Amino acid sequence: MAIIKPFKGFRPIKENVNKIASRPYDVLNSAEARVEVEGNPYSFLHVVKPEVDLPEDVDLHSDVVYNKAKENFNKLVNDGQFLQDEKPCYYVYAQTMFGKTQYGIVGGAAVEDYMNGIIKKHELTRPDKEEDRMNHVRVANINAEPVFFAYEDNAKLDEIVSATVKNEAEYDFTTEDNVGHHFWVINDEATVANIEKIFAEEVKYTYVADGHHRTAAAGLVGNERKKNNPNHTGDEEYNYFMAVHFPASQLTIIDYNRVIKDLNGLSNDEFIAKIKENFTVKEIGTEENKPTELHNFSMYLDGKWYSLTANDNTYNDNDPVGVLDVSILTNTILDPVLDIKDLRRSTRIDFVGGIRGLAELKKRVDSGEMVAAFALYPVSMKQLIDIADSGNIMPPKTTWFEPKLRSGLAVHSLD
Repeated sequence: MAIIKPFKGFRPIKENVNKIASRPYDVLNSAEARVEVEGNPYSFLHVVKPEVDLPEDVDLHSDVVYNKAKENFNKLVNDGQFLQDEKPCYYVYAQTMFGKTQYGIVGGAAVEDYMNGIIKKHELTRPDKEEDRMNHVRVANINAEPVFFAYEDNAKLDEIVSATVKNEAEYDFTTEDNVGHHFWVINDEATVANIEKIFAEEVKYTYVADGHHRTAAAGLVGNERKKNNPNHTGDEEYNYFMAVHFPASQLTIIDYNRVIKDLNGLSNDEFIAKIKENFTVKEIGTEENKPTELHNFSMYLDGKWYSLTANDNTYNDNDPVGVLDVSILTNTILDPVLDIKDLRRSTRIDFVGGIRGLAELKKRVDSGEMVAAFALYPVSMKQLIDIADSGNIMPPKTTWFEPKLRSGLAVHSLD
């Protein structure tokens, strides 16, 4: 069962929360972050992307960058921009996008759960990215950003959250992308104890939805601290890391699409003929065409949209990974026809989050940068959980979650 602990969070002062809360570190590059922090010394990007306060040619993985993160966070605390809660709390972090609100419980996920598989993952991580985030945690001595977890719905937790959000939110603001962010503090001791008890007795697993590298980094650093502490008791704060836990039914996975640079020497007609070996192909024309169900794809090629429906023999309903549309596309087109075999490293393919819409696919092809685009039907939370439960890993760039969690609404100290 899942161990989720309350913690004494560092939180921004109410009057500046909309200046402090920032986009997460991995959704914008250093140049974009430098622009975003202009005129805003409070932005949490100064902590999660501290290179914004260093020369542009700085090595992003050097000690000076990680030390700057620590310095910048300490400055925010010393300047009174962050205050620490006096006793361990849980928090409710809700986000509203396109008229829909999802409600997550912020708490300390257990390092032990990460090590023993109670926290389940569905993606592979890259060692270089793990090490970068591990160094950030090691030096800054905080979990600066929460990771995004899901759990199978629980009526008792739903009741606690529903009662909590009837009260006035501690923070309530809307960001420039029209996403509403709402945040409540749960510090009633009986309620805090009840939340911990419900997770421990009724929530068997939690699932990494978004933030696999941050999860791995937090878990590995916590385990590292445990091994290096001869007086380890299990009660230390480094045994936990900050996560927002959402009921799975509230989450929506957005499509994650592909654009291709060349057709591997084939003409357009030859390429379409190859596709017809495994798909029913229907030419739509110039009107945008969005996939309507699983195993239905949209393709944009030479100014036209096509609907592609996979033949039954291209997938096995009993194979949780093979039945995914990203797997079907790879196994029938990308690999055998286009000779794109390593999605993580190939320079002939790129990935576009569905939040950008079909217009972005059309734009990249019409510009001549790419030659074809494929739009996919989104993966379901059930598919994600089935794959995680079976111990399998999804292919690269399968899931895209929106909205993204804002950083800086709560910070967990490892001390």
